[in-house]
This record gives sequence, structure tokens and C-alpha cells, in this order.
Amino acid sequence: MLAKIALLALAAAALAAGAGQARAEVVDVSPIGFELKETAEIAAPAAKVWAALVQPGLWWNGEHSWSGDARNITLDPHAGGCWCETIPPAGGTRHMTVIYVVPGREMRLEGALGPYQFSGAASRLAWTLAEKEGRTTVTWTYDTGGYVKGGIDKHAAPVDGVLAEQLGRLKRLVEMGKPAP
Repeated sequence: MLAKIALLALAAAALAAGAGQARAEVVDVSPIGFELKETAEIAAPAAKVWAALVQPGLWWNGEHSWSGDARNITLDPHAGGCWCETIPPAGGTRHMTVIYVVPGREMRLEGALGPYQFSGAASRLAWTLAEKEGRTTVTWTYDTGGYVKGGIDKHAAPVDGVLAEQLGRLKRLVEMGKPAP
């Protein structure tokens, strides 16, 4: 009984410590695609969060880039704008294209992140911001479908982990001034 009480206390402490942290979820997965949802509450107004969000070179982990350096990643936050990356010395890639934007509130992109550029997969990424009392809830929804050798469904959990990491980095950048712990 004492062990059960201690375990419950530990679980409650873990939940309390995690309050306000980024939450990641594999919403749906099938042999032809998956949907992911990442959510975080950031202790800052939406304008400050948006200003950081549209500068992925400041918060994206360079380990998840073609160049190895997140500073090479840029985003033009206008319809038709490019989420692009320069690959020194003279190369580059288009990760996604902005297809809808309401500055400070919402952006939708389409394209192929990472290894999906080598497959028949296509993705849509939606970022929404909702401010309440000086805090901003950021929600990312990522839908991917199409052909990937070996099955796209096996990619849902790893991609969820990568996106959750990036949202956590954005949160830390806005709240603490640096993306890494």
C-alpha cells in the first residue's frame, strides 16, 4: 500500500512538473498517412510568439536540417512564401510553401519535410496561435500521406517526436531567450 501511495505521489508530481509543457499526440495513423498534433502554452503574447515562429533558424534543431545548421533555414511568412534552407556553398532546398497566412494568428504550409523529399509523400503543416491573458497557446497540426517505401504509418511516432522537440525549442526561445535547455 505504501508503495502504491508513493507511486501515485510521484505520478502527481510528474504531472504538475509537466504543466505548461508541450504536448504531442499521434491523432490518427493508417497505412496511407498520419495526423500529428503538438500543443504548447507559451508565457508570452501572440505577437512575440509569432515573431519567433517565423524565424525557424532561431529555434529549429540543426540536426534536423540538410545543412546541419539551423541558421540556414528561413521562412517568408506570406502566401507563396518559402520555408527554405541554403546548403553551402551554393545549394539549397524548399521544405514547404506558405499557402495561407493571417499574421499573428495562423499559417498553413505544404511540402515535404526531411526524407519525404525522396518519396511520394506530401504534407500539410498548420500553426495556430490563440492568446489569452498574455499567454499564447500554440497548436501545430501535421498531416502526411502518400507513398513511402516500407509504409508511411511507421513514421508517425518518430516524426511526432521531432516536431514536439521543435515546438519545445520555440517555447524555450520565447520564454528563456535560447532554444536549447
